[in-house]
Amino acid sequence: MPPSAWSVEELHADHRQALRIGTLIYDSETAHQRIKVFENPRFGRIMTLDGVVQVTEGDEFIYHEMMAHVPIFAHGAARRVLIIGGGDGGMAREALRHTEVEKVTMVEIDAGVVEFSKKYLPGISAGAFEDPRLELVIADGAAFVAETTEEFDVIIVDSTDPIGPGEVLFTETFYGRAKRCLSPGGILVTQNGVPFMQGEELTNTMRAFRALFRDATCYLATIPTYAGGPMAMGWGSDGTSRGASIEELDERFRAAGFETRYYSPEVHHAAFALPGYVRKLVH
Repeated sequence: MPPSAWSVEELHADHRQALRIGTLIYDSETAHQRIKVFENPRFGRIMTLDGVVQVTEGDEFIYHEMMAHVPIFAHGAARRVLIIGGGDGGMAREALRHTEVEKVTMVEIDAGVVEFSKKYLPGISAGAFEDPRLELVIADGAAFVAETTEEFDVIIVDSTDPIGPGEVLFTETFYGRAKRCLSPGGILVTQNGVPFMQGEELTNTMRAFRALFRDATCYLATIPTYAGGPMAMGWGSDGTSRGASIEELDERFRAAGFETRYYSPEVHHAAFALPGYVRKLVH
């Protein structure tokens, strides 16, 4: 492949993002989607599904830390965590850093994503797939929440964008069934895209969340490869855990005893402060 080759993402109608392909490492079609892994000089290895960036070695820590640690530290006593999606293993890696978490159930629709992530992006899962607390279920996440009898303290929906296989994970029916799986005071968090570019997606999710939860909002994190401004993570709970003070979060963070590269109690607290344009989309 010539050194000038670029991977061009066309997720949005009026915006394109291009990332230089230094070395093409993997390119294969699964039953569900086309997976590519390539090396980029700035972001390291990058995985795309159907041409859309899913994860990069360079900035994945921001997404995974904020999706996992915000609900788990806010909850304060999470023992059972459900991850919908997350085939690269990064979300499981962060959830399993919490020693008080007894079990992480990860439901991924595409076994091919898991297998090639282990082989081509091993640094992202960092041994999570070998952790005895992880139960990996290869199944449709929407069907799983409809059928399971288990309850979870935290549910993390680490989905792709609402196109193709990920579309079903952005419906009111799915959110309602996910809520049914929450233990009392449990928290549901969702990947809701970049509000500046995907405002309707956030508005629709928040409309469903307001009908389902006493506490429905979103929080933000800035992830360079998800272009167009900060990314929104939906938050739904019937509990009061979002009210945890910085002091309480700091105490839990210190007790957890691990280091983070983006998350901190202060960042956690500030992430819920929404700019005006995002507030309008939420309400």
